[in-house]
Amino acid sequence: EVHLVESGGGWVQAGGSLRLSCAASEFTFDDYVIGWFRQAPGKDREVVSFISSSDGSTYYADSVKGRFTISSDNVKNTVYLQMNSLKPEDTAVYYCAALADKRKVPFSSWYSLIWWDYWGQGTQVTVSS
Repeated sequence: EVHLVESGGGWVQAGGSLRLSCAASEFTFDDYVIGWFRQAPGKDREVVSFISSSDGSTYYADSVKGRFTISSDNVKNTVYLQMNSLKPEDTAVYYCAALADKRKVPFSSWYSLIWWDYWGQGTQVTVSS
């Protein structure tokens, strides 16, 4: 069974940095996508960033573009989210998720949570002003 485990969350002052990790176990898919999502209190879960396994292409939500960087280490089966210049509005629980076969889901649908096959338990990020 696939497991995704996030780590690296915590408390930081505005302007600071954190690096989140998403470690995947029992992961044997070929053409998958790993995504980072976040959910602030009282709000819907939203997309933060994606990375495709096959070509390394990435996507960022406008709210984090230029501040966050997604990367992967295929040897370690780990995806990272480097978060710089953090703002109080970045405060949320951050989740990583896996879309097992991106060939079955058009890119335009990746924003919809229903297509994501596996989810981690989440890690809290708190940014104080």
